[in-house]
Amino acid sequence: MTDTPHYQLFIDGQWTEGADGQTMSTPNPATGEEWATFACAAPADIDRAVTAARRALSDPAWRDLSQTARGKLLLRLADLIEQNAAGIGRIETTDSGKLLAETASQTAYVGDYYRYYAGLADKIEGAVLPIDKPDMHVFTRREPIGVVVAIVPWNAQMFLTATKLGPALAAGCAVVLKASEVAPAPMLEFARLIEEAGFPPGVVSVLTGDAEACAIPLTRHPGVDRIAFTGGPETARHVVRNSAESFAVTTLELGGKSPILVFEDADLEGAANGLIAGNFGASGQSCVAGSRGLVHRPVFDALVARIEEKMAGVTIGDPLEAQTQIGPLCTAAQIAKIEATLAAATAQGATIRFGGAPLARPGNYMPPTLVECAGPDTATLHVEMFGPVMSLLPFDSEEEAIALANDTPFGLGSGVFTENLARAHRVSARLKAGICWVNTYRAVSPIAPFGGYGQSGYGREAGIEAIQDYTRTKTTWISTSDRPMANPFVMR
Repeated sequence: MTDTPHYQLFIDGQWTEGADGQTMSTPNPATGEEWATFACAAPADIDRAVTAARRALSDPAWRDLSQTARGKLLLRLADLIEQNAAGIGRIETTDSGKLLAETASQTAYVGDYYRYYAGLADKIEGAVLPIDKPDMHVFTRREPIGVVVAIVPWNAQMFLTATKLGPALAAGCAVVLKASEVAPAPMLEFARLIEEAGFPPGVVSVLTGDAEACAIPLTRHPGVDRIAFTGGPETARHVVRNSAESFAVTTLELGGKSPILVFEDADLEGAANGLIAGNFGASGQSCVAGSRGLVHRPVFDALVARIEEKMAGVTIGDPLEAQTQIGPLCTAAQIAKIEATLAAATAQGATIRFGGAPLARPGNYMPPTLVECAGPDTATLHVEMFGPVMSLLPFDSEEEAIALANDTPFGLGSGVFTENLARAHRVSARLKAGICWVNTYRAVSPIAPFGGYGQSGYGREAGIEAIQDYTRTKTTWISTSDRPMANPFVMR
């Protein structure tokens, strides 16, 4: 136990234990063994972090920093992230089970998100209005929205933090970052880089803890102006209810059951790779997992055969090893949910073409699983399992494919594989999803907005428009007349 790392909370520029002394341990999903412990925040810690953030907004060290200087701090942070990407990636892999090849490369790429928003920091502009009143000069300016609570899940922590923290800091906000109590270590390591980058105390605090002592008092705190949440729909409902206490603005990036449509004219090699990327990439632990594969009936059997061939030699193993393609799931609860959903699907007549049962080895290992669905009501087409399960269903016409794709309360990602350019435009326009990939899948960029429809949430992260969400517009009226203000009882 002497070699077990212990992580403290980062509040107001200081490393500290939680006020009530609570700690939790975090297991390595590849072995099932505890590998680290971390302090948990209590309500007193929440109040301290939010109070520090409010103070930072009025502190000349942050308040009076020019927009260009804020951008330079973000550039410094981006460089530090890039320099430490391999180390943070290894910690994230140990803590969450995601492949090191992905965590390290994704962390390095995250630096570009901070660079993107560093460049936008001094592009936040107001406007002079062509007002319809004589002797009036009227202009707008955008000001920081205030204290932001950013809540991120465990499955893509550095990426989902960057899409919130980057625009918030560029806009001049102060942020309390709440990491998931499941696999929080990389976020607490990331806090060291925030400290090293030179942000004033209180501008960013990083904490974690359970719902009762941490998440609930944080989202109810009257000092919070905005909540940016990524997670599940049920937790999001609690966040929205809690935000009513302070009328905090909320944006929600939630889950999905994203469809991937493969038409008979598609390049089957590309389509097979797209379905594999959308379902087995990150072991299926992705909010945009393309877990509903809708395939034109004439090519259904050929596509299934190609996927089976590609997956026959897949390497399942230690996520720290370079040759591993599929690692463990983060929690045992995910495996239990997958097993229950697969049992329901097979009872409905679905066929499991490969996979289907956890591996008999230490850790949370579920092999890639392909389900040939008996119909549109098959359970695996509706339950978000957050694991490596691909469900395929044939369709006979373009209209049927679109109807099946839109038959869901979610609307985050979608994919279309076709060589017909007209069809690509026609179908992508009718899919009810915030993102549509055509002849590719699971690509992201700081330049491209990311978000969903329906129960996949609202608001957008990344892109230019995201930075506007972290500002408020102030309108200033200046009378340019040399005469006193007229009748005070008449609106001008």
